[in-house]
Amino acid sequence: MTKKYIAAYVISAVILLVSIWCGVSIGSVSVPFSTLWDAEANPTAYSILWKIRMPRVVLAALVGASLAIAGAAFQGLLKNPLADPYTLGISSGASVGAVFTLFFGVSIPGLGLFTLPVFSMVGAFITMMAVMFFSKMVDRTMKMETLILTGIIFSSFLGSCISLMISLTGEELRSIMGWLLGSVSMRGWPYVKMIVPFVIIGTCILWLYRRELNAMIYGEERAKYLGVDVKRSKYFILIGGSMLTGAAVAVSGTIGFVGLVVPHMVRMVLGTDHRHLLPISLLNGASLLVICDLVSRTIIAPTELPIGVITSFIGAPVFAYIFFRQRKGRMA
Repeated sequence: MTKKYIAAYVISAVILLVSIWCGVSIGSVSVPFSTLWDAEANPTAYSILWKIRMPRVVLAALVGASLAIAGAAFQGLLKNPLADPYTLGISSGASVGAVFTLFFGVSIPGLGLFTLPVFSMVGAFITMMAVMFFSKMVDRTMKMETLILTGIIFSSFLGSCISLMISLTGEELRSIMGWLLGSVSMRGWPYVKMIVPFVIIGTCILWLYRRELNAMIYGEERAKYLGVDVKRSKYFILIGGSMLTGAAVAVSGTIGFVGLVVPHMVRMVLGTDHRHLLPISLLNGASLLVICDLVSRTIIAPTELPIGVITSFIGAPVFAYIFFRQRKGRMA
């Protein structure tokens, strides 16, 4: 491992630790970090830290990590810097699965609390496959513009499905609109426990296919020549990415652009080697969402902004920059 990568890991880890420290310490009530291990010094602060702040920060970190590594995998698979769970409509598909579960009160025997992320992951995977299928029908080469426009079309349609389900319910489900804007507020440790298994499994799947992602950067034919089972690799990468996206959406709602911004920035600095791109994107995605959550609950305190609003303010300009740079490169 070169010094460049070692420095990147160290810096990313330090940023994550500092963001977690800020996330648990800063708020309407200042909580000293020493409270983490000293309950008797300030019982109230200890309770706030462990029952409210810490699960919120951990959940934000897990969601950010999930979306960032999923975005890195999708960008590598599709050879498209604009590919991420949000722009491809995958987050919308996951949201439909989650809202469907809540709307009909679905509960699979034996799964209990895990019914929600399972349906969310199924929605994400079906949407990903549909976007790729229709993109290929329109343009067999699946150009960047075709893929993104297809994702936008699916997002609009799925958004209408969500609005329909919400409009047919009573007031008790109208709060879902706030959830869909993205939030990790008042979720608690049960939601952390819900997402952890899927984050571990999804991350392991993508990590196992890191070399295949490197090979597919040069095209499917070249990857086949190098001994990669392209069809099998594609499906497993899609499954891993959809699992991470679905689990993230199930616990936090739709949070856009994390999977676009973080991998793109990491790739600009470190290159396209997925052996390092995936884990470093994971670390920085966790840091970004912890910081965004901190901003969302402090910038206009005591009112709290949806975290999805903050990430959109960051992500939309980056999306525009990448898109126009790609267009300019093609026209040159």
